[in-house]
Amino acid sequence: MAPPAEEKPQRPQFESKASTHPALNPEITNVPVTPGVHLSGKTAYFDESTTEKTNNLPFDPETATPGPSWSANSYFSNQQREDQAGAQTEKAAGAQSDGEVKSKMGDTPNPDAKTELADVDPRAAHPNLNLSGRVISATFAIPYSIGYSQGNDWELTPRRGTSALFDSFSYLASSSSPWNHTLVGWTGEISNAKTASVVTAQAPTNKAAAPIPVDPKKPTQTPQAPNSFRIGPEDRERLDKQLERDHGGRIVPVWLVDEVDDGKDEYILKNQSHWRTYAENELYTLFHYKQNEPADGRAARKSWADYYRMNKLFADRILEIYKPGDIVMVHDFYLMLLPSLLRQRLPSVYIGFYLHIPFPSSEFYRCLSRRKEILEGVLGANMIGFQSYSYSRHFSSCCTRILGFDSSSTGVDAYGAHVAVDVFPIGINAVSTQRQAFGDPEIDEKLKDIREMYAGKKLIVGRDRLDAVRGVVQKLQAFQLFLEKYPEWVGKVVLIQVTSPSGVHTDRSDGAQEKVVNKISDLAAKINGTYGTLDFTPVRHFPQYLSREEYFALLRLADIGLITSVRDGMNTTSMEYIICQKDNHGPLILSEFSGTSSSLSAASHINPWDMGGVADAINDALKQSDEHRADVHAQLYKHVVQNNVQAWSNNYLKRLMTNLSSFDQAFATPALDRAKLLFQYREAKKRLFMFDYDGTLTPIVKDPQAAIPSDRVIRTLKTLAADPANAVWIISGRDQAFLDEWMGHIPELGLSAEHGSFMRHPRSQEWHNLTETTDMSWQQEVIDVFQHYTERTQGSFIERKKIALTWHYRRADPEYGAFQARECQKHLERTVAKKHDVEVMTGKANLEVRPKFVNKGEIAKTLVQNYGEGSGNAPEFVLCMGDDFTDEDMFRSLRQSKLPTDHVFSVTVGASSKQTLASWHLVEPSDVISVISLLNGSADAGNVGAIAVVDGTLAAPHNSNLYVGKTGTAHESGPRLTIPQHGHDGFSRPGTTNSTQYTMGLMEKLQARLELYRLEQRYTRREKRTTFISEAQYVDGEYVYASSPSSANSSTTTSSKRFSKMPAIRIKELGRMGTGRS
Repeated sequence: MAPPAEEKPQRPQFESKASTHPALNPEITNVPVTPGVHLSGKTAYFDESTTEKTNNLPFDPETATPGPSWSANSYFSNQQREDQAGAQTEKAAGAQSDGEVKSKMGDTPNPDAKTELADVDPRAAHPNLNLSGRVISATFAIPYSIGYSQGNDWELTPRRGTSALFDSFSYLASSSSPWNHTLVGWTGEISNAKTASVVTAQAPTNKAAAPIPVDPKKPTQTPQAPNSFRIGPEDRERLDKQLERDHGGRIVPVWLVDEVDDGKDEYILKNQSHWRTYAENELYTLFHYKQNEPADGRAARKSWADYYRMNKLFADRILEIYKPGDIVMVHDFYLMLLPSLLRQRLPSVYIGFYLHIPFPSSEFYRCLSRRKEILEGVLGANMIGFQSYSYSRHFSSCCTRILGFDSSSTGVDAYGAHVAVDVFPIGINAVSTQRQAFGDPEIDEKLKDIREMYAGKKLIVGRDRLDAVRGVVQKLQAFQLFLEKYPEWVGKVVLIQVTSPSGVHTDRSDGAQEKVVNKISDLAAKINGTYGTLDFTPVRHFPQYLSREEYFALLRLADIGLITSVRDGMNTTSMEYIICQKDNHGPLILSEFSGTSSSLSAASHINPWDMGGVADAINDALKQSDEHRADVHAQLYKHVVQNNVQAWSNNYLKRLMTNLSSFDQAFATPALDRAKLLFQYREAKKRLFMFDYDGTLTPIVKDPQAAIPSDRVIRTLKTLAADPANAVWIISGRDQAFLDEWMGHIPELGLSAEHGSFMRHPRSQEWHNLTETTDMSWQQEVIDVFQHYTERTQGSFIERKKIALTWHYRRADPEYGAFQARECQKHLERTVAKKHDVEVMTGKANLEVRPKFVNKGEIAKTLVQNYGEGSGNAPEFVLCMGDDFTDEDMFRSLRQSKLPTDHVFSVTVGASSKQTLASWHLVEPSDVISVISLLNGSADAGNVGAIAVVDGTLAAPHNSNLYVGKTGTAHESGPRLTIPQHGHDGFSRPGTTNSTQYTMGLMEKLQARLELYRLEQRYTRREKRTTFISEAQYVDGEYVYASSPSSANSSTTTSSKRFSKMPAIRIKELGRMGTGRS
């Protein structure tokens, strides 16, 4: 066993550079630039006593990319080769100035280029975030294919594909970046060490897809299926040290295992590919606008369970290395549940998510069976990035249409926070690509050979994955039409198509993949048979990976780059082609369905389904003048060099920090201080409560008549109103009949209907009409207008009340309904509102017209005045809660009252970022009920954390089976946190009548809160060989994760833990399968 590597510094010493940015001026900020990095240049991440430079890396740490391991050439050949031509490598940079671009294009550099803040430290502008300086990147697999031989060093072979993403990781790990970087990824399918260099791609679908050997004497080997493995702790530790010792940055592998041998602590790996199944068969397919045929429901449930468990294991691994202030970057569709899983356990963690593939429209996305869970998982991030604006627009639309969240062009308001949604087109490492393409003599030799082979011919080059969405079939059909439509080019133009194996293991059960392969082969043969001769072959098809030298030689020699993908995210071939064409200036024909098309606006955009249009574009490109080609290429080249992968990494992190900082410093409404609320409540002798109904006591639903109060709501309100010191009012926009039906049986409640038009005092059955003398002639005009828009807005309807009239469009299309509501509002304000003393009010998916003097603020003012003014008369405690725009009148009225501010608690329900006059906020209606229960002293107070022990006690259900704290038995004294016992269905049983009070001291309250966060990790670690996560349910405003026994003969008792408010990930019937898994 190799000795452990010596601990080496994570970051070279920070060098302060001149900058005029205010964040670097201590006289302005009076704080360090960033936690751990002082303005003087001292850094907490580097041991200054260490003078000896330790460098075991296989690359120069001063360069942007760590040699051939992670750079773009990992896509090509298997062999590790020394890039001798790259000895003098340029440093990678972030966003580059025009002068730098001109320098790379042959102009003289600008020596007076101003030092940007990012050159010093981009965290300098956001000292309030208390960043640690570390970035944890979570991606599906590490950049290496792994070969295993028991007791020996692991074989690490660069993984093909996703080179741009790996280049981003290598940049963040280099000294050019101000960050300390850690990469967390799955080990991938582990193979035998002797076949590790071979098993880097899928086996060919059939003979037509088999690779064509470049050298016939060295036939290409066929990948072998991985065997089962038993990997012990020493081998796992060896891999950890080997990844840390031999490769740039820190790489932390995630072990996805099928079983664990208890006695030997060995991980048993069997069918390793099943972890890919859900992501690649369901998400990847549907996100590219393809649908699989319905399959066995049991298989679908199992693949979803594997997907959830994979994300859970990633979350566990990240939590092992996470430190406060770290930024977690989650990449791609394999890990769409990870942001939510991290947020549940680390509410204050900084999370960014980036989707590298397209995101479909809501019409297509809603076909996904787990559509809500996927969206809820991603919304755990602080910022979500996409390749193009259309993808971000589709995502926001799905959040509105499927989850009902408010969204805009800047983001989505979800779960009490604003999740930023933005566009970040990813690039390539332009400097490294240019160095490899033009600095290797072998490539020059290959270029000469290919030029001689195709002397006098125009070359059209395309490189695509063997996937139906890459549009290879459409490309061949368009080329066939081109030769038919423009016969003068026959014998003069050759299409060289490289079709490399797909890195995504899509489902081949229906033979779809084989059909694509056969179609491509048939088309190529047909074109060659029709237009080919003995000395001319119009289509050269290579279904394989080309060597690095051949690939770059083709891109340099090509006359046209042709990309016809029918659905694509980021296309690296188009950018590599632009870099390689810096001398030849060949045109680029790019599909408008590629995610790169919006960035490369100067390219010739085509619709791959329009064969004639593609044929015409090829003809036009062949006839372009040299001047036009040079002008277009200059624009494309400038964009690719400026917007490289380093700039993408920097821009994403800068925008994430800006959003985090802006959100923290904006006019965010703080969460309700429940301890302060409870203290003031108990001190007061006269208390006034005012509650809105819809969206406050009950959730918003599509059918207003279905928003009936639950038993818990009724029970909680009845208990609160029973206290003679409490005056409890429901001030709602609902009509009298509804409030009478559902609230009228509580005599102690005061009711106000139609926003204050009618009032019913406590212990009275009589309603008072406050608008008896009001002219109501305006109603018919409003009904006519509402009817006009109802007929034109499917799903909308009119609610006629005695005073107010409301037009609801909650059942309509969200975007079209909102548009129609704005038009209707404008029409009413131009007509009815000018002739009558009425106002047009917008609510949540509704539009209401009512008399101006009727509003909730007048009712709140009246209720406060009824007590009288001055000490001894005015209420000593006022709690007012609402969620809608109409409730702002109550908050405004309370602000204008003469009540002491510490006696008034105005609370809005919803995101803390929304504009409001309230002083506090709660996230959702379930929080409202939990707060009222807390004031009632009920054990059904919900997840209030350490706030529940302000009186020195912590309520716990009578039946408990897991204890975390200082005590070990029920007879010992001291603090105790309990986990309630649950039924076999996984649901908690709130409101248990028999509850036990456990005494806690003041100094132990903080410990109680910390134990809640640590609980799930402890329990999982203790039980990991006998249980696994099986259920996550939303119960009475709280999320319950249940651990089910792994054996059918085990006890049916389950244990759970309550988390903070985040979406639950539901997994049905998981307890019935996967027996024996850890």
